[in-house]
Amino acid sequence: MRNKADLIPTPSQTVGPYFHLGLTDKRSTACIAGEDVKGERVTIICSVFDGDGLAVPDAMIELWQADSEGRYNHPEDTWDETQRLTFQGFGRLPTREDGTCVFQTIKPGQVPGPKGQLQAPHINVSVFARGLLKHLPTRIYFEGDRANESDPVLALVPHERRLTLMATSDPANPGTWRFDVRLHGERETVFFDI
Repeated sequence: MRNKADLIPTPSQTVGPYFHLGLTDKRSTACIAGEDVKGERVTIICSVFDGDGLAVPDAMIELWQADSEGRYNHPEDTWDETQRLTFQGFGRLPTREDGTCVFQTIKPGQVPGPKGQLQAPHINVSVFARGLLKHLPTRIYFEGDRANESDPVLALVPHERRLTLMATSDPANPGTWRFDVRLHGERETVFFDI
């Protein structure tokens, strides 16, 4: 029998970048909304960083969003079938060596929230990365949007942490928004327990 003092703790088994196999090779989706979809065209640049501020080059990001009128591409929502073909409402990309991935879409509209209260325009995000046994759900809100002040979900987040959920506009590139995901550390992104 071994003595307890002889046992050396080992790290938990971590999940490697297996999700790239079969999920991002042929099934990557960078364009969430086709050119003919109504709404404000936006480019979303997502960057993923670890706790030391280093880029995570093998993460995977999935986005889900409503269209500009607040409708999801879902069978229970009323849709014109031609729009359903050009607005997927879903995107999936791996991060590159610099930890980024780039999505083309439209700014979403407001959707109903708890008790029918409208939520601010936002994009739902799932982050998959090495070392995570489960994905990390979060949201992208648009900095400066007046509806942020009354969003019922954003109101659940402590005021000093809300900036971690805000995409910032790139002044040099109109229509381009940058969103940083920090997996842990001082400026860790707010992740939701759903």
